Amino acid sequence: MYYEIKKTKTLASPSSGSKLPFGSGAFKAKVAIEALQERETLGELSKKYGIHPNMITRWKKEFLERAPQLFEKTHPADKEEKDIEKLYAKIGQLEMEREFLKKNLKKLGL
Repeated sequence: MYYEIKKTKTLASPSSGSKLPFGSGAFKAKVAIEALQERETLGELSKKYGIHPNMITRWKKEFLERAPQLFEKTHPADKEEKDIEKLYAKIGQLEMEREFLKKNLKKLGL
């Protein structure tokens, strides 16, 4: 497909001179923000970055849909961090129980 081939290429940004990978989140956000600013038309942005206007529209829509998540009180990363802490606590508890059982089994001679 057209988009799969383009993902492997790197595009040079004429304004910054730096090379940005087509599939990176930073690049997509940059293009989406430029599209939201409406300083250039979708056609101009398409030519500037070598991306189809429909892709720019899709990134813009996705950017707007996910923007509220930035301002939520609990972020998905916070939840994952809490889950990891619970798992480590459970591991510690199970290790202590295993050692207790191992010690008492030796006393009983089993």
